[in-house]
Amino acid sequence: MSNDTPVPPPPSVAPPAPPPPPSNVIPMPLPGKKGPKEKWPKAVLERGYSMIPSILLWGQAKMNLEPDELNVLLQLISHWWTAEHDPHPAKETIARRMGKEPRTIQRHLTKLEKKGFIKRVARFKTHKGQDSNGYDLSGLIAKLEAVAPEFKTVAEQNKRRRAKAEVKPAII
Repeated sequence: MSNDTPVPPPPSVAPPAPPPPPSNVIPMPLPGKKGPKEKWPKAVLERGYSMIPSILLWGQAKMNLEPDELNVLLQLISHWWTAEHDPHPAKETIARRMGKEPRTIQRHLTKLEKKGFIKRVARFKTHKGQDSNGYDLSGLIAKLEAVAPEFKTVAEQNKRRRAKAEVKPAII
């Protein structure tokens, strides 16, 4: 007589768990994990973060950006949530965050506009008059695109230099 009841597989033996590290050992992060969650605490990330092109930081001097002008650009970028909508923080908001007067921020915005980094775009509330300006960042993007090849060339030169330095000398 046959029994159609399935036979359970034999119990598997799990390998023993590795011993815990000594208390004086600090665990190292796994290589290759470079996402924001691995870099920043949750409490920091919960408030949001902005994507900043490295070339903006590397090329600050090359693009003739004063430190406060760069800070104003970073403040504008932090308000640029979608590509199709210009950022539009109030001058007072930027001033408060930078510990400056609104008039100082207005002067920095004027310099950034004269240098071609931004264009102010007037915004109006329906039946209520003018709202805070929007800031078109296409000039900044164009300037970053213009200096990007220089940084690529430097990176390639550094890579070749490192490779050359790492080559073992031939034994004669």
